[in-house]
Amino acid sequence: MILVVVGGGGREHAIIKKLGENKNVDKIYALPGNGGIAEDAECASVAATDVKGVVDFCVSHKVDYVVVAPDDPLVMGMTDALKEAGIPSFGPSKDAAIIEGSKVFSKNLMKKYGIPTAAYEVFSDPKEAYRYVESCPVPTVIKADGLALGKGVIIAETREDAKNAVKTIMEDKKFGKSGDEIVIEEFLTGPEVSVLSFTDGKTMVPMVSSMDHKRALDGDKGLNTGGMGTVAPNPYYTEAVAKECMEKIFLPTMEAMNREGRTFKGCLYFGLMITADGPKVIEYNCRFGDPETQVVLPLLKTDLFDIMRAVTEERLADINIEWKDESAACVVIASGGYPESYKKGYPIELPEDRKGIYVAGAELRDGVLVTSGGRVLGVTETAPSLPEALEKAYRTAEKVHFTDMHMRRDIGKRALSALGIK
Repeated sequence: MILVVVGGGGREHAIIKKLGENKNVDKIYALPGNGGIAEDAECASVAATDVKGVVDFCVSHKVDYVVVAPDDPLVMGMTDALKEAGIPSFGPSKDAAIIEGSKVFSKNLMKKYGIPTAAYEVFSDPKEAYRYVESCPVPTVIKADGLALGKGVIIAETREDAKNAVKTIMEDKKFGKSGDEIVIEEFLTGPEVSVLSFTDGKTMVPMVSSMDHKRALDGDKGLNTGGMGTVAPNPYYTEAVAKECMEKIFLPTMEAMNREGRTFKGCLYFGLMITADGPKVIEYNCRFGDPETQVVLPLLKTDLFDIMRAVTEERLADINIEWKDESAACVVIASGGYPESYKKGYPIELPEDRKGIYVAGAELRDGVLVTSGGRVLGVTETAPSLPEALEKAYRTAEKVHFTDMHMRRDIGKRALSALGIK
């Protein structure tokens, strides 16, 4: 079998390594991949958002199956184009990917079908938005409607912050057309939980829960990032919470999308907050999360390719999905200055054993792996307990070297505290 994985980050590297465990997989191409992924797949310089280019590549290289990992090509309809070309793929259709592509759509969907989420209002006129934030409760959360590289969400602590957020998104157009409409919603409090799930529109199978660490600096300080580390499972996601989520959120979301004629097949990501009133949806993603994937997939016992094909063929109920009874920890190593300005091109020194190293922002220059992004790589380790997994991950991370590298030193601290471990 010849496979293609669309994308070029740490998430894609984790998917590629897991797919490579299947004995029927002869070759994996990464489009476009990166310098680190090149160790595990053949990279080709086709942009992840080049729908026609990806389809043409797959046709000419007689590709058997495609995994479309990032949000942009899914929202653009890449799986639909592949289907037209007769190539099976993993990932939702354009009609279903709107669940991430439009915050307005997803909030209205939840309201229509009674799925618990924060109270909200939608605005397309900045003047009306300004009027609303004069009297709405603060803090409040302001979201650009469309995709914004995970950065289109602003938590406004004061009314002044809220006005600035409206200006930044709607008038300054920081996120382009994604800011034509905005959602202003209630600020929820409680532990956050990420749950990825496999679904074929008939069956919903949640994966191991995880906890992301968004802030750039220790103590959850500094700017928001794409994620500085993750742990799995998330101790706040108890059996009782999981049962409530399945009954009130997961299955109702799958059924709501079916009723809307937008059957979702692929990986549906639930960003949850465990509030005093129970779990509520903060956001949906139409794909594997990054860096959640880097801790979830190493705990998967069942073959990933077999699961993906079952999703595509709508026979997920026939697959028995099993997980290791272990914990996983991922420490993201970033370029100094991320998520703002940072320098690129520094040579990267890696340990010999690279099994749990997922490369996100690096390229090969004359055979040398050098930094080329903000988040450079993630170091993931698994162990029977979370403290052991964290210790192993940091021990491996200490073997990575490049100029001006930065990592948080407190990944998993909140999770350990929830477990009663100091």
